Amino acid sequence: MKPEKTTPPAPVGFGAHDHAHCKTEAMAKAQAVCEARKLQFTPVRKRVLEILLESHEALGAYDVLARLAAEGLGSKPPVAYRALGFLVEHGFAHRIEKLNAFVACSHPGRAHDAAFMICRDCGLVAEAEPQSPLRRSAGAAGFQIESMVIEAEGLCPACIPEDKA
Repeated sequence: MKPEKTTPPAPVGFGAHDHAHCKTEAMAKAQAVCEARKLQFTPVRKRVLEILLESHEALGAYDVLARLAAEGLGSKPPVAYRALGFLVEHGFAHRIEKLNAFVACSHPGRAHDAAFMICRDCGLVAEAEPQSPLRRSAGAAGFQIESMVIEAEGLCPACIPEDKA
């Protein structure tokens, strides 16, 4: 008997989902990971993660800084860059190289290779975990991958013209 093929879940970001639950769950996971690793999850770091979690759009450091400054949490670029650096280093956010921007991680607290689909029309970003044939090929070649980010640009389901869907 053949096993049933299952469709992987849709990447978070393009499909309808309970975004309030998404945000609450990510904040709780970040808090738990910080406590377990004895990391300082400062008010600024928390607020930066909340800002990134407000939508599935990538934000530049200066966009984040503007929000922090408006809320009285700091107006100098190092404030935003340090918080973003912490979030990326500990797996709570990712840097989208193509956009020179940051997005909250859809799989916080779990080691994974990040793969992003970036809508060139509306700017939404969805994260999926790739089934990593590249890692298998690298292993076969004796190459050790230390980090990997895949970025694909195109149109999300909402932005594809009806005549092309």
